[in-house]
Amino acid sequence: MERASLTAYDKHSRIMRDLRISVTDRCNFRCRYCMPAEIFDENYAFLPRESVLTAEEIERLGRIFVNLGVRKLRITGGEPLLRKDLPEIVARLAGIEGAEDISLTTNGSLLAKKAAALRAAGLQRATISLDSLDEETFRYMNGGRSGVNPVLAGIDAAKEAGLVVKVNMVVQKGVNDQSVLPMVEYFRNKGIILRMVEYMDVGNTNGWNRQQVVSKQELLERIGAVWPLEALAPNYPGEVATRYRFTDGGGEIGFISSVSEAFCSSCTRARLSAEGKLYTCLFASEGHDLRELLRCGGSDLELAERVRGIWEMRHDRYSLERGMGHGSGAKVEMSHIGG
Repeated sequence: MERASLTAYDKHSRIMRDLRISVTDRCNFRCRYCMPAEIFDENYAFLPRESVLTAEEIERLGRIFVNLGVRKLRITGGEPLLRKDLPEIVARLAGIEGAEDISLTTNGSLLAKKAAALRAAGLQRATISLDSLDEETFRYMNGGRSGVNPVLAGIDAAKEAGLVVKVNMVVQKGVNDQSVLPMVEYFRNKGIILRMVEYMDVGNTNGWNRQQVVSKQELLERIGAVWPLEALAPNYPGEVATRYRFTDGGGEIGFISSVSEAFCSSCTRARLSAEGKLYTCLFASEGHDLRELLRCGGSDLELAERVRGIWEMRHDRYSLERGMGHGSGAKVEMSHIGG
């Protein structure tokens, strides 16, 4: 393969190290903070099949991004387990020289039957969304699409298959914040890192209200009052979650706090949508089309230079600007490019 000559740095000297690859814009859940049913169940125009990147196209673009310095590839959606060829996609990405980490973000409801095959294909890690152990609360948050048990079964199957598992909980005040301590108690001592995610203003449809944000500091105080915590150093530069450990040896917990403690300054993540658009921020309003060049005979070098040029023009720091009182207009939906 032809090689691009330089690793890309953006306008704030941030390198590109992580690529999140959406393999579908469809999902079997209708979570209110991401894909509310009243919007996505009534004449919503999902991508036609021919617009979605094939496994071969995903592999080719993945290889180009790795050639430009990306080391971590995360498969997202929508719900990626809806792709029947997901094991093939995983195997293709795992075969890319230089890709050091292949992971998956999923709601977990379909994972129990697929975890072993995905691990055999080369998947290393899975991040599973679970917002409450209370059945009524969980069904309310996911639009009535699943109970808790299928997700717990998926978590267990992922662990049994040998995957490193993390669980993400989006916390909304007055909705599921009463579930915080039961979630912590359940996952402590299980070798599974629970991460508390601040409710974010992603997309345009989730009705975000800052008053529903439960800040990292509030969560630390609430959890620490029951199970004392102490801070841990990041595993690597640019890690999204801040890390803490239970002082009684009960394991580790993380906090993803883009509202109260924005981490834009160290963001190394690019996002590829299911139809082949490159987004340089979770809160971006527009993507950059790579599929046209990909399908019209563009060489690997031409694609690499296109990607590098986009990254070098990147100046996104939405969460920091939000904190300074600067908002933005329409944003891409999180279900379209993954979290």
